Amino acid sequence: MENPLPPARLRLNSKLWPALAALLLVLQLLWPSRAWSTLLVILGGSWLVAFLWTRSLARNLFLDRKMRFGWAQVGDRLEERFTIANGSRLPGFWLELEDHSTLPDHSRGRVTSIGDGEVLDWRAEGVCTRRGLHILGPTSLRSGDPFGLFTLEIHDPHSAVLLVLPPVLPLPGIDVTPGGRAGDGRRPRRAALETTVSSESVREYHPGDPLKAIHWPTSARRQALYVRQFEYTPTADWWIVLDLHGAAQSGAGYDSTLEHGVLLAASLADRGLKQGIPVGLAACGRELTWLPPARGAGHLMDILRTLAVVQAGDRPVGSLLDQLQGSIRRGACLILITPDTSGSWSASLLQMVRNGISPTVMLFDPASFDGSGSTAGTAGLLDEYGVRYHLIPRELLDRPEARPGQQGRWEWRVTGRGKAVAVRRPTDSGWRQVG
Repeated sequence: MENPLPPARLRLNSKLWPALAALLLVLQLLWPSRAWSTLLVILGGSWLVAFLWTRSLARNLFLDRKMRFGWAQVGDRLEERFTIANGSRLPGFWLELEDHSTLPDHSRGRVTSIGDGEVLDWRAEGVCTRRGLHILGPTSLRSGDPFGLFTLEIHDPHSAVLLVLPPVLPLPGIDVTPGGRAGDGRRPRRAALETTVSSESVREYHPGDPLKAIHWPTSARRQALYVRQFEYTPTADWWIVLDLHGAAQSGAGYDSTLEHGVLLAASLADRGLKQGIPVGLAACGRELTWLPPARGAGHLMDILRTLAVVQAGDRPVGSLLDQLQGSIRRGACLILITPDTSGSWSASLLQMVRNGISPTVMLFDPASFDGSGSTAGTAGLLDEYGVRYHLIPRELLDRPEARPGQQGRWEWRVTGRGKAVAVRRPTDSGWRQVG
């Protein structure tokens, strides 16, 4: 086999057996008797047979463990192949395989037996249920003699890293404020309009709008000041800012604002990149995350790999927005994903609006996650600022489509004649050694 196990450890299960043998030896020396000698031969012979049996297994057991994929997505099937060979002339009447993997909801433990010269081969499948960087292995084998006197323990330290990416979900009904003025891919300040080649409509004048943008015919007709709204094109960069402040999160496990925030960030990044928009990512959990805007499928994989391992931290999102003030160029689109309904970040967000950055806020509704909290105050504040926002309940992302991975899955279509035709086959990346 490819992967011989390291030296085994033999453990005597009970000291009673050698103690009885020693007692019988003393009795035979002091009061010689056929009974003592017979019992001594039986006990000593059994002990010797058990020891030699277990040692033979220890020297001749081999394990090979392989997995199909080096990365997966939440919802994907993980396939592993185990092979145990017994090169001894003695069978293992019981054999226990224990898996020490850190992948949640993943256990490959098994109890079986193995004959002399036999090879056991089986495949195990499971579903990746949680994003993150996980370890497959190490693995332990246990066996012993037929009398139960000795236990054989073999620990195989070989392991492999498995990265589980967050899922990507279509987001109908969630719009992002378009960015960039027509012609140059940049967006003017929300409170000010700039000259462009065409205008779509008019709106009421707001303090701060330039006088040159006033549409005088409409103002005269309606007896109030109106300004032109110009045509914008969504070509500006998207900056996705994910709030990872632990104290602001609600819910637990998959039904938490943290996990739903990661899912929302991944889905928005996928949407933007498919539209040809450069997408960047910023977050501050246990570590600072900073991916500048870029395009392409490779950049999406970078974002998903980053989101796969982010964890909650102790830094409020307002301080992250303050740090980003000088790093995000004027005219960019800022997408803030936050469960923080206190509005403590609003001043930092308003400053970014003044700097010519167009924000869209994805505000989680904490009441749908743990039954507490209200978004009324923050929503009113965003309305006052004129900032587009979406209230995100737990039900919006808690759908079967949130686990859409396809690695290792078959998809079938049944024809009108009842024949099953494969329309998607598992991506065969080949078996990879664990270790």
